[in-house]
Amino acid sequence: MATPVASSSHPAQLPALESAHAHDALQGNNGNGAKKPKEKKDKGASASVGSLELQPPPEFFDHRIKMFDQLKAEYDAWVKAQPREEIEITLPDGSKRKGTSWETSPMSVAKELSQSLADRVVIAKVNGAVWDLERPLEASCSLELLDFNHPEGKRVFWHSSAHVLGEAAERHYGCHLCIGPPTDEGFFYEMAIDDRVVTNADYPSLEKLSDVAIREKQKFQRLVVPKEKLLEMFEYNKYKKHLIESKIPDGTSTTVYRCGPMVDLCVGPHITHTGKIKAFMITKNSASYFLGDPNNDSLQRIYGISFPDKQQLKEYKEFLAEAARRDHRKIGKEQELFFFNDLSPGSCFWLPHGTRIYNTLVELMRSEYFKRGYQEVISPNMYISKLWETSGHWQNYKDDMFTLNVEKEQWALKPMNCPGHCLIFDSRDRSYKELPIRMAEFGIIHRNEASGALAGLTRVRRFVQDDTHVFCMPSQIEEEIGNLFDFMQHIYGIFGFDFHLELSTRPENYLGTIETWNEAENQLKKALNKQYPGKWEINPGDGAFYGPKIDITIKDALRRSFQCATIQLDFQLPERFNLKYRSADDSASADKPPSRPVIIHRAILGSLERFIAIVTEHFAGKWPFWLSPRQVLVIPVAAPYKDYAAEIAQRLSDLGLFADVDNGDNTLPKKIRNGEISQYNFILVVGQEELDSRSVNVRNRDDVGTKTRSEQLLPLEELERKLVALKTTRILHNKLA
Repeated sequence: MATPVASSSHPAQLPALESAHAHDALQGNNGNGAKKPKEKKDKGASASVGSLELQPPPEFFDHRIKMFDQLKAEYDAWVKAQPREEIEITLPDGSKRKGTSWETSPMSVAKELSQSLADRVVIAKVNGAVWDLERPLEASCSLELLDFNHPEGKRVFWHSSAHVLGEAAERHYGCHLCIGPPTDEGFFYEMAIDDRVVTNADYPSLEKLSDVAIREKQKFQRLVVPKEKLLEMFEYNKYKKHLIESKIPDGTSTTVYRCGPMVDLCVGPHITHTGKIKAFMITKNSASYFLGDPNNDSLQRIYGISFPDKQQLKEYKEFLAEAARRDHRKIGKEQELFFFNDLSPGSCFWLPHGTRIYNTLVELMRSEYFKRGYQEVISPNMYISKLWETSGHWQNYKDDMFTLNVEKEQWALKPMNCPGHCLIFDSRDRSYKELPIRMAEFGIIHRNEASGALAGLTRVRRFVQDDTHVFCMPSQIEEEIGNLFDFMQHIYGIFGFDFHLELSTRPENYLGTIETWNEAENQLKKALNKQYPGKWEINPGDGAFYGPKIDITIKDALRRSFQCATIQLDFQLPERFNLKYRSADDSASADKPPSRPVIIHRAILGSLERFIAIVTEHFAGKWPFWLSPRQVLVIPVAAPYKDYAAEIAQRLSDLGLFADVDNGDNTLPKKIRNGEISQYNFILVVGQEELDSRSVNVRNRDDVGTKTRSEQLLPLEELERKLVALKTTRILHNKLA
């Protein structure tokens, strides 16, 4: 239902921007146009705002507006000339409404239903495609009305807010805007600013100018423009020209949107007007590269968030404060778990207490491997490029690998373990009787992440995965994936995580045949429908280049989502490495293809580094006993009881517990307070009574600061049994049963 503009090219021909890649490239690309705000009665306020704007304003402001107004007038005349016909509009509940083509809009339908709905709705979906609320319907259709709480409504709301930020940035800096999409946590805008770096001091000015645009209730106006006119409209901006020239085929058109003085290259859609935004805040800024390529221009990126009411912003600020309190980098420093150093960017230095957490997670997975029939292996860290050429990584992943020259050969550090595991499988003849082979490795992996993308433990260059490759027969796929689902549920249940599943299908740069891909995707759909009917979604085009995958996202205590586990079905690597096994009839011949295994790639924790970041923030540094690096602190009430305190700590350590003793010179209250700050799960205080009865006085960390705080006197041997049970059962509470 694309609407035309006065040109030789009918804008219904918009195939260029329908692909996911092109849509992402143009989503929210807000152009450069800004006039001074309308004069207000409060001249002092107007003068104050005027002082925030670049003077004189850039010349491209007027050029862009004049072109838009001229083309919009031609378009409005074209719409007026269209024949009006009665149309039928079908709502989600099956009810139908009558309307008139080129007159009835989703907003007019919303107002017919109820004014409160019209006030709340953000965007429409027409025949399944997002649609501007005030854009006229062109024919009979289905219609959905979405508010801010709907994921697509939220994206449109934040996309529109990015335009407001873009307008403020143009007016303040006179910058050239690049791209400005919505994100999962708001929106950002990238821009080129001559000889200037954005700082926190710029935020108030940008927020005031954004508030001006919001108070003016600037309408979002949609217009379809041919490619040649777009190049003329954005001739001043090399970034927009690059997007137009590279993403829009000659002879076709795409859309621009205007709000107030702002005109932007953008696929839309948008909210009706800027006044729908009731709360707006700049959150942070950073440096970036155009299109994420370090070879391109360096840009400034500004992030923001917005809401349809002020209460939601208040709640968001409270969320930010809690997230900052839980930040794994902050807790990692306070608890002396890990650190980073510029001499090895993106590579974590694990301190003794952090290493305890790291090793405990590895031990958790190893204990499950033993019970579930896994075989652990160790493979090399670097290989000659020939291996990566065989696997396909050299062609598809080279830019993300660390390469080096050794004895006139090109080598690379491994970014993943699977090619090495293929070599292990192929190291001798295999029989069908051996399958499935569940090959696990805690291998060190290196990926060449951009320096600007590095972020604590969540994005690193050196990491370890709980990586497994299951080599199986096609007939074993369904059972093996069912086993993996069971494994995943067990592990996530230990941490109290909910999870969500998505099937990521064939990407554009896929290897192999479509028939093989269709078979692989059908196998995963079958397994998902058996285990989680109606509880998974399709994520089209996001599979790995060698096969489709199931991505599993978990939610933490703050209800934030993280993708950790993945299950990938791979028919390509066995083919590329010529992997085979002797089948039951053992009758391979020249006219019969060999029996090839299927590889199931699997990780549950994913990167241990990233998973530790997630659980650090999930537990806010208050580790459950089994995972805690500081489980027990023993404190004597006075010097005569130091030996007894040391004896207790040694006995607990001999049981495999992390126990320390504080025999220092601080006062008893100071020692107890230090233990509480350090997040010891239990503090054991011992004096004459405890020595005489061979017992301990137990203080529970989780009682600190509560009205129910209590102390418990336990015989030493009973305490030992209870602590060992608490560790081995891996339960989340911190209570001695």
